[in-house]
Amino acid sequence: MAIINLRDFYPFYTHDEFVDVPEVIAAELLAGRRYERVHARRMKRNNSQYSLDAEDGIEAEAVFHSLDPLEIILFMERFCRLCCALNSLPEIQGRRVEARYILGKSKKEIAEAEGVSVSAVEESIKRGLRAMKIFLGNF
Repeated sequence: MAIINLRDFYPFYTHDEFVDVPEVIAAELLAGRRYERVHARRMKRNNSQYSLDAEDGIEAEAVFHSLDPLEIILFMERFCRLCCALNSLPEIQGRRVEARYILGKSKKEIAEAEGVSVSAVEESIKRGLRAMKIFLGNF
């Protein structure tokens, strides 16, 4: 049996935790750690850059930031607050704010679709955003 410190192998351990493991497992853990060091050294020495054309999942890690559970909860809470604020608006204001900021339509497109002037759409969106700000401030 070999004694290993779990803190050396797992970054989420904040204190020393010594465990008895069979020699085979200790050897595999040490080999894995050596392999990671060699790989990092080789990447640095060769000035390797990750290609977005690679098909081993690297591009997904580079492009998409994985959220931790707290970030997910905060994102969901913020999304729910925005939905409640949008739903608190009158129908026309809500439709125009949604079309402008969620669907990405221009004010001119919204005005043409509803058959009103651009200034009416601008004013409606401005009042809707003001009402949403007040709603979110009181939330």
